[in-house]
Amino acid sequence: MPGASELFRLTTGAAADADVPAQEPSAQRRGTGRQKHSTKITVYVSDEELLALEHARLALRGEHGLAVDRGRVVREAIAIVLDDLEGHGGDSLLVRRLREQ
Repeated sequence: MPGASELFRLTTGAAADADVPAQEPSAQRRGTGRQKHSTKITVYVSDEELLALEHARLALRGEHGLAVDRGRVVREAIAIVLDDLEGHGGDSLLVRRLREQ
């Protein structure tokens, strides 16, 4: 089994990251789409949340002709929420919903 140093090692050089310009605040954030992703996270969801995600994926396919996987739906949703947070701050949907809890 790999140790922590293997699991959390950098997959790209730090110099390459420094060359990437910061994103303009006015630019709309987008999900990354179909490409190889170098970073993985695990998120636990309830049965109901997973069923809703799968239902949304099937609706995108059946009603809108968009054949996407669950990961793509999640990446787009994250991009939308982060864009809203950046643009609206304390008035963003994310902040309002987290305050309700």
